Amino acid sequence: MTIVFVVFVSIQEIKAQIGGENNGNKDQLQSKEDTEISATYQRSDWQKVEINFLNSYYSQDGDNSAVTGGIGTEQLTDFTQKVTISIPTSPSFKLNLDGSYDYYSSASTDNIDNVRSSDSSSDVRTQFGIGMEYTPSEQWTAGFRVGGSVEYDYYSFQVGGNLSYGSKDGNRRLDLSTQAFIDQWAIYLPNELKGEVSVPTDKRQSYNAALAYSQVLNRRMQMSLMVEGTYMNGLLSTPFHRVYFQGSERATIEKLPDNRLKIPLGIRWNYYMNDKIILRSYYRYYWDSWGIKGHTASIELPIKLNRFFAVYPHYRFHQQSAADYFLPYQEHLASNEFYTSDYDLAGLTSHTYGLGVLYSQPDGIASVKIPFVNKKLSLDAIDLKGSIYNRSTGLNGFIISVGAKVNF
Repeated sequence: MTIVFVVFVSIQEIKAQIGGENNGNKDQLQSKEDTEISATYQRSDWQKVEINFLNSYYSQDGDNSAVTGGIGTEQLTDFTQKVTISIPTSPSFKLNLDGSYDYYSSASTDNIDNVRSSDSSSDVRTQFGIGMEYTPSEQWTAGFRVGGSVEYDYYSFQVGGNLSYGSKDGNRRLDLSTQAFIDQWAIYLPNELKGEVSVPTDKRQSYNAALAYSQVLNRRMQMSLMVEGTYMNGLLSTPFHRVYFQGSERATIEKLPDNRLKIPLGIRWNYYMNDKIILRSYYRYYWDSWGIKGHTASIELPIKLNRFFAVYPHYRFHQQSAADYFLPYQEHLASNEFYTSDYDLAGLTSHTYGLGVLYSQPDGIASVKIPFVNKKLSLDAIDLKGSIYNRSTGLNGFIISVGAKVNF
């Protein structure tokens, strides 16, 4: 079972790196920075410390759990809290901090040991990061970040960097980013298979590089082109995912190749229809070495109701082919080299749709004086968003989230 949390207009954070459709289902419903209301750094006001808060509640259900071999409940609920802090120390340098935790309850993972309401029925994932950003001129920006995350079955260390160059007139920009994820599994096997099966390693590494070019075409149109590559090696299967062979009621564990190459290509096109409506569109083609090919298209239509309120309906379509190693319950042959019944790797289509509401004021919605210092804590924006997810395999989910931005 995959739990990941995505970014709005940027490269996704990799947590469970097995899935084909952006590595998860919550990923299809909500993007983080969409709700966090990302901050814009301005040299003229560089002394402001900006803090973004995110709270979200996610729920899903379906009947194709990989924990029980492609059948059984996929019920899951997840509550997330995250905070990001940007602290400028000079007009050209700032420090970025972030941390989060996710508490989830899952009937699917509860079936790892076949004991209902056991320790595997719920868990907490924690994440932290620290980064630095240096902007020596209006054209150049460089950044570096380290972080980590911990969950009951894995530990991850992350490091990354980015470099951006913009033209003098501000109409063109080139962004390069790299990331590395060094993970270690805590091996949990299905209860009935302990001592009978094993995995070749408890380690996994992922290396990612992305290049994006953005261009202002005219006063109303802007376009971005993106190419990304991810190479993974190590334990890429999930040790507690069961597989059942043809004619057998005896389970074994999922087995997948120890390397994977993923290449998505994307294009984003924004059109400013008038002072009140913006059309944001996106298309991505995805290919990987496991045989998955996918197409994703999305559209968002922010509508400014007045100076302070905006609504943004959104829709996303995704279609993918199945991985070479996927077959449903009891359809694999024992002679197969690799096998999985994880429906994240199945051929499928999905639809995500929802509505967001943003309330923002340039001078702040509310403020309060900070004791003993000559500063005010100001609430600048509140963002509420809800999304519904439907997948052709029968999995359905929804998420509701609220974000807030404050500064002082």
